[in-house]
Amino acid sequence: MHLDLLRHGETTLSHTLRGHLDDELTEKGWLQMQSTIQYHLDTQTQWDVIISSPLQRCHKFAQALAKQLELPLLLNAKIKEMHFGDWEGIATQTIYETAPELLANFWQFPTQYHAPEGESLLQFQQRVMHGFDEIYIQMQQHNWNKALVVTHGGVIKLLTCLARQQNLDDLLTMPAELGKLYALNLTQVDNQIHFSEKTAI
Repeated sequence: MHLDLLRHGETTLSHTLRGHLDDELTEKGWLQMQSTIQYHLDTQTQWDVIISSPLQRCHKFAQALAKQLELPLLLNAKIKEMHFGDWEGIATQTIYETAPELLANFWQFPTQYHAPEGESLLQFQQRVMHGFDEIYIQMQQHNWNKALVVTHGGVIKLLTCLARQQNLDDLLTMPAELGKLYALNLTQVDNQIHFSEKTAI
């Protein structure tokens, strides 16, 4: 199965750690997603289904696109962004000024450190993997082979890290630009789902 992972575009809180906050896309953010999708439609890319995080920075665009392309739309709450606890909606610069050591540790060793009252990387990984287990089953049931998944930077970074079989402490160095598309293959071996990278887009 093929997954095209689209990160949402710029939002009203793009200068902060948004996590589970439900901020809106800016006009620029919508256009970032639209131009990426248009490029792929122009190159004859076709999807069987659109799957989205329920947060509106993903959901609203996914809903409009599903209507335009006349495709089914599924929402999956498990592919939301990592929850940043006390850091939700706070600018990284502010966190750097108030808790520089904790922020530095989180950036360098996300497997060991997390935001105060936030989700650990292990909890985040388990949640996201459960979400993609569900997606795999749904795609199998409907004989869907290619899905567009509208999601968040943390989810894309995690899956890319897993696809490249890199240490999860490398997570934050993975690519996930606003409004860009990242292609992965999804397979299942011994009831375990696995991700691998497709050729670069």
